[in-house]
Amino acid sequence: MKRWFPAPLLSAGLFALWLMLSRSLGAGTVLLGLLLAFVLPLLARPLRPAGPPVRKPLLLARLVLRVGGDVVLSGVEVARGVLRGHTRPPRGAFVVVPLELRNDHALAALAMITAVIPGTVWCELAPDRSRLLLHVFDLADETAFVAHYKADYEHPLKEILE
Repeated sequence: MKRWFPAPLLSAGLFALWLMLSRSLGAGTVLLGLLLAFVLPLLARPLRPAGPPVRKPLLLARLVLRVGGDVVLSGVEVARGVLRGHTRPPRGAFVVVPLELRNDHALAALAMITAVIPGTVWCELAPDRSRLLLHVFDLADETAFVAHYKADYEHPLKEILE
């Protein structure tokens, strides 16, 4: 099945998009849409990167829940920091986090996690991938933040994807 339909969701999406753009359900339009939905993913197959093997799916589920909880908690913290900014301004700071991750997929996942958590910004990855520069909205203790970041995000990703 994967040989003829390497990306079934992409095929379905292309077919639906073709029908919406053509605004017709004529036989020729449907046949051309089916042809495009079949041929384009086959032609694009060499361009698609191989997905990473997920070694611990339960740990992945826990990581997703942890990130979801951290998004909510960090959102509340950032809102509180913004609202009380005139009395106690936030202590924004740049933090260098030493990295153990080397896998491209794991680093991409770490970048996405960092991007969705309010108050953290992924600024720069060292060329040798040994350090990560983050900006944190309100930083009380750099050592505690680095320990939290590594324990809650980097180490689970390392177990799941490396």
